[in-house]
Amino acid sequence: MARGHSRWRWTLAVAGGLLLLAAAAAGWGWWQLRGSLPVLDGALPVSGLTAPVTITRDALGVPTIAGTARIDVARATGFLHAQDRFFQMDILRRRGAGELSELFGAAAVELDKSARLHGFRRLAAQVIAQATPAEQAVLAAYTAGVNAGLAALPKSPWEYLVLRATPQPWREADSLLCVYAMWFDLQDYTGAFELNREALRSALGQAGLDFLAPPGNSWDAALDGSKFPPAPLPPLRFLPAAPPAAGLATAEPVGRRVVGSNAFALSGAHTATGAALLANDMHLDLNLPHIWYRAVLQWTDDAGPRRVVGVTLPGLPFMVVGSNGRVAWGFTNAYADTTDVINVATEITANSFYQTPDGWKEIEERPEEIRVKGDQPVPFTARWTRWGPIIDGPKNGRARVLRWTAHDADSTNLHFLDMETTRTTAEAVALAHRASFPNENMFIADAAGDIAWTILGRLPRRVGHDGRVPVAWTYGDRRWDGYLSAEEIPVVGTLPGSLPAADAVSKAGALWSGNNRPLGGPAGALLGDSGYDEGARAGQIRDDLHALIATGKKAAPADLLAIQLDDRAVFLARWQKFLLEVLTDDAVAGHPARAELRAAVQAWGGHASPDAVAYRVVRNFRLHAAERALAPFIAPAQAGYAAFNWRSLPYEDALWQLVHERPERLLNPAHASWFALLLAAVDDVTADVAQAGGSLARFTWGARNTLAMRHPLSRFLPRPLAHLLDMPADPLAGDSDMPRVQGPRFGQSERLVVSPGHEDQALFHMPGSQSGHPLSPFYRAGHDAWVKGEPTPLLPGAARHTLTLTPP
Repeated sequence: MARGHSRWRWTLAVAGGLLLLAAAAAGWGWWQLRGSLPVLDGALPVSGLTAPVTITRDALGVPTIAGTARIDVARATGFLHAQDRFFQMDILRRRGAGELSELFGAAAVELDKSARLHGFRRLAAQVIAQATPAEQAVLAAYTAGVNAGLAALPKSPWEYLVLRATPQPWREADSLLCVYAMWFDLQDYTGAFELNREALRSALGQAGLDFLAPPGNSWDAALDGSKFPPAPLPPLRFLPAAPPAAGLATAEPVGRRVVGSNAFALSGAHTATGAALLANDMHLDLNLPHIWYRAVLQWTDDAGPRRVVGVTLPGLPFMVVGSNGRVAWGFTNAYADTTDVINVATEITANSFYQTPDGWKEIEERPEEIRVKGDQPVPFTARWTRWGPIIDGPKNGRARVLRWTAHDADSTNLHFLDMETTRTTAEAVALAHRASFPNENMFIADAAGDIAWTILGRLPRRVGHDGRVPVAWTYGDRRWDGYLSAEEIPVVGTLPGSLPAADAVSKAGALWSGNNRPLGGPAGALLGDSGYDEGARAGQIRDDLHALIATGKKAAPADLLAIQLDDRAVFLARWQKFLLEVLTDDAVAGHPARAELRAAVQAWGGHASPDAVAYRVVRNFRLHAAERALAPFIAPAQAGYAAFNWRSLPYEDALWQLVHERPERLLNPAHASWFALLLAAVDDVTADVAQAGGSLARFTWGARNTLAMRHPLSRFLPRPLAHLLDMPADPLAGDSDMPRVQGPRFGQSERLVVSPGHEDQALFHMPGSQSGHPLSPFYRAGHDAWVKGEPTPLLPGAARHTLTLTPP
């Protein structure tokens, strides 16, 4: 018995010791985390300041940065970005440079190789050298501020504790690398757009390409009202021995994703204040820390006091989207065509030379070394031609080369700093044609009531081809002849000189974009196409604006926020009616699951709301019908190009035409009839329900569209700790073909509605929070309002914290 008691006491002692060790480890971890919290109050000396800068923060952590000079405000902005978001900045610069492997190890090597191919660190130095002295001064002050903010943290940012790494100082070129990271995020840097279309044309002919990937469609909502009629059925015939049939779905289908945004504006003729009214919600991946950092910048110059409010991108010294009191601006991804895949003839033996209009030239080799955490460096060599890097080959005397505007140093600059002090829409348009970064639809609204749309960023002038499929530039008859001049870039709005074709739009006083084709005719041809959205989303915004104008009501910010939150399923309404036509009495007889689906679809609410069963059913039916109907078109294209992505195609008109005209020669050979194909798509949906748990009542849109906004490090932590990092898994309203764009990991990264000069009435939402630190009082602050769509002000509230940065 004594021996048993002794063993029990020993076990208790060991357990107690382990608990003490665990508690000590947890306390040490908590202490380390606390040590990396930003400084919120007091005074800190910062070298380089010409005068004190005051930083106040409200209950959400939104800072107002007030200094006597813009350069001091830039230094303080860098200080705050480093204190709150240095890890995010580090990831961005490493993505732009291809240096993620130094932080994350071998898992990031292939991604780094894809970035190194483009040589952006080399280009970043050229961009800085070409900047104006004023731009260089702001960038230098910002960079010094970043390093001061990082040094002022008692401990390194907490993410480096988890990664067992040391943060590296910020360099001026790193800010440009953050811009280049956005080039990767927003544009086609692999040539996939043209390679997809080439695969279609090779497999199905030009008629097949025009059918499945038309330059426009019936849903277009162009600013000039231009339309493209549906293409005719292609002269094809699918024989019974043709491509294997699609079977029942093994997972819910995936819809088309367009990286982009919404932006729209009303002229002062239609607003309560007489100033123009701008709305902008940019659609990006939803990660933690969140991409945007809210701020108010205040300083005084020769023109008097300045105040700029909006969102910054940590890593950059200027306001990305916002209002300066006279002019407000916002963006959507332009999808103008800024890349071309070039077919190049190469020497067959050594593959060291390629053919140009000036004869054979040697391929330039650019060797680099990718440093890898915990492993040996990986050698990498980018091979370049006069037109750009080789993206495929050389093999058998052929190679593919990517021509991309981003490869020209002049295509990225810091001129957008001047947006903070523009006074009119006309000045802002002129700046848009002088500034350059990834091409955007820029929407401008001013205090006098004017509005405008134009393209920011350089656009190539093509000769001899339209850029839709790869071509050879060997003989000089196909090429880029420089870039469009400012006078050639189209402008639509209330200003004199807008496109004549858009007069009706100008007079109506409304502008809109949902990443759709903005123009047709010669102006549209100049812009080109690199994957416009089909137009349903933009059309719904346009119709919402026109309906608002028709009421005669003078619009306020809440009216445009309501459009941003519009989750009506206009695009799928006809598919709901069509599905009921398919689910006839004969079709459901003896099929209880089909009958249950029909009852659910009959209860259509017309919204992509979290509780909507019918919306999810109809959406899945359309996507399954597309998988089955388009399978014989897709298979030969995939056979020729393994990376072929049919879901990126604007195929809605083609699909609707197929399932209504039902040509026997274009029927998927796996099905006896078109009606049998459609019923198979219905049964695919019943399979989706079964895989989701079997209860149709629980097959809601919110159960699928559940927020998964996670920190990249949470996957490495135990679940209880991961929950502290990640945002709540809330069911969300919205989808991709309506104004309220929303997916689990993608969607409205902010919502802004503002009239310049009336910022006190402006509204703003943002997911995540200002802070990237889970112990910060601001972590998750404001996130719930974004989820619920509750109006919250753009301007910060009362100051809760005050920090003064002083010259030493």
